[in-house]
Amino acid sequence: MRPGADGVPPTGVPPAGAPSGGVPPVTPAVLAGGAPRPAAVPSAIGEGEDLVAVMTGFARTLRAAGVPADHERTQGLLRALSHLDASRPGDVYWAGRVTLCASADDLPRYDRVFRAYFGGLRAGRARAAAVTVTRHTAARPEVRPERGEGGEPPALASTASATEVLRTRDVAGMTAAELAEAHRLLALLRAGRQRRESRRFRPSRRGRLDGGATIRETLRRGGEIAGLRYRAHRTRPRKVVLLVDVSGSMTPYADTLLRLAHALVRSEPGATEVFSAGTRLTRLTAELRHRDPENAMKAVSRAIPDWSGGTRLGEELRRLLALNDAAGAVVVITSDGWERGDVSLLGAEMARLSRTAHRVIWMNPHKGREGYRPLTAGMRAALPHIDDFVAGHSLAAFEELATLLGGTHA
Repeated sequence: MRPGADGVPPTGVPPAGAPSGGVPPVTPAVLAGGAPRPAAVPSAIGEGEDLVAVMTGFARTLRAAGVPADHERTQGLLRALSHLDASRPGDVYWAGRVTLCASADDLPRYDRVFRAYFGGLRAGRARAAAVTVTRHTAARPEVRPERGEGGEPPALASTASATEVLRTRDVAGMTAAELAEAHRLLALLRAGRQRRESRRFRPSRRGRLDGGATIRETLRRGGEIAGLRYRAHRTRPRKVVLLVDVSGSMTPYADTLLRLAHALVRSEPGATEVFSAGTRLTRLTAELRHRDPENAMKAVSRAIPDWSGGTRLGEELRRLLALNDAAGAVVVITSDGWERGDVSLLGAEMARLSRTAHRVIWMNPHKGREGYRPLTAGMRAALPHIDDFVAGHSLAAFEELATLLGGTHA
């Protein structure tokens, strides 16, 4: 059997381009140990392209989508690519699939991220490269890169490098095409959640003695005590309440932040509440439960009555606290802190919020800019009552928020 025209090997055939001089095939067993470690990872996928930067960016995007592509697996990917041709889409696809996926459940997410990451914007004036992943058999997909002018496949490294750069770009400075690509990547974001104890119990090998279960088991055995039964609290994801500022000063970021809210709702539909804040508080959770991001954004646009208006965060926080949605939750406020209302009211309500919520996170898009200082009156009033003050201007910042929401804070 010979490889297909696109360089993707058929089932059972090692990737074309792998050295034949005694180099073992790329398999999970080889990468787990026994694969010869190269003296140095090649520094370029193509001319001027940094292999390590491109592939670690790919692994970070996979982690944000829920695939456990940790540091050890990323190193395995780089070792695999040192024996392959990293400019070939098929080689990159299979090396990543073998090394970065932990189970069959990861494969659909891996395919989606691969399409988005390596099928993004081309550098320079080249058109977008569409790297499509289709099913060759029930278990092995086939990667067919779109042919460019002259019949040559698009530069995979070029698209990946452009996507990695896009992760750190301020969304307010993106072109329409770049913003569309960023929104496509943002739709892949999956945010884990901290766990909290529920009031309900489950059987357990250790924990609190379950007298009722012990007695019932004893009666089933005719009065003979066979052993003690125990129970422990069930756990459930901690609730996240997201407050998105849609005032005029937040216009360059509001649409992207609402798409972030959509990704959070999709990650944990039963443990996420979203509100818009401007001159009034509007609950948007139901609108954001639409599976398709575009349909969700249309529904949100119809629901928000105060787009690009003023900001009265103090009053909105008072209404939020009256709803009791923030009790025991992680509250995320996305705002630049330009308060048009009473600043002292904002400070007082932030103090109440810090006592009511489990944790308060403030995401300010301007914090990602070099030299930023929180000098606005609203930010100065809120800062003493914030647990985490983070940037909110780029895809990388949104991924950091997702990591924070799934962190180890007690």
